[in-house]
Amino acid sequence: MRTLHGHPRRGCYRRWSGKPELVYEAVFTSSDTADLPDTGTLDGDVTVVVQSLVEEFSTPAAASALPGLLADFAATPELRATIRSRFLQPAKERLVTVFDHRAEQRGETGADLPVDLVLDTLAGAVLFHLGVIGEHPAPDLARRIAGVVTKGIEAR
Repeated sequence: MRTLHGHPRRGCYRRWSGKPELVYEAVFTSSDTADLPDTGTLDGDVTVVVQSLVEEFSTPAAASALPGLLADFAATPELRATIRSRFLQPAKERLVTVFDHRAEQRGETGADLPVDLVLDTLAGAVLFHLGVIGEHPAPDLARRIAGVVTKGIEAR
């Protein structure tokens, strides 16, 4: 932020260590605070989670911010560590309820499910499909991604 005289305001990044963190929080954290889904099935819950990621990554702001953020992440280990601890880990911890509690209790997954890896797979599929490849999301994209992943992790 700048004053009328064009000089940066002191403390404008007080909550963030710099612009990349501010941009990340402004653009990519709306799905982190959404209500946890409880559709009655793992596939339904995962579809809701993935749909919120698809919506988040489909915004014009995300398309504009993503290339710069990826470059900043690659160049700055401290930024990666901050984003992981401040944003990604709390978001993952919220979603553990969907997998470790509900799905396991319903017999849809086993106790040894690597939840972190499953969540990385879901987010990675959305990021790659929309952010890297630049595909326009089909109406059933979230359902298709969720189906591929839940079929792969279902209890056998």
